[in-house]
Amino acid sequence: MKISDRQNQIIKILQEEEHPQSGTALAQRFGVSRQIIVKDIGVLKAFGINIISTNRGYKIDGEGSLTYIIESHHEDKDIRDELNTIVDNGGIVVDVFINHPVYGVIKKDLDIHSRSGVTNFVKNMTTSIPLKNLTEDIHYHTIKVKSEEDFDRIKKALAEKGYLN
Repeated sequence: MKISDRQNQIIKILQEEEHPQSGTALAQRFGVSRQIIVKDIGVLKAFGINIISTNRGYKIDGEGSLTYIIESHHEDKDIRDELNTIVDNGGIVVDVFINHPVYGVIKKDLDIHSRSGVTNFVKNMTTSIPLKNLTEDIHYHTIKVKSEEDFDRIKKALAEKGYLN
């Protein structure tokens, strides 16, 4: 299972809107059924997005930052470069996760803010196998940024290096 463009747009809407958004309103916005939206919300929650369901709709419990999920694909030797690219462009790497065909979502919280955090993570990885190796190198990162421009810059830099799927 992949994060769809619609699911990333749902994250963006829930972050930008001041009030909770109903499943019906989101369904109308995307031209899908409310059940599809409920499924999307379930997938996003499984991937670690802190979506709260209220009697008025859905909202993200945020800290004044924007949250995005990227799907990435690269070799083991590129782990340090991928993470440095994210933090160098203003991002915080919240976690890494995969969606394993048998075990489902497997996630590791990272909370990497800087190059020294990347160095520590990579150093600790020398005794283990990266999660991405369980899914033919496909993995996801939740990234927090201060602005949409920061995220666009991160996406562009990762795409130029061939890391985005």
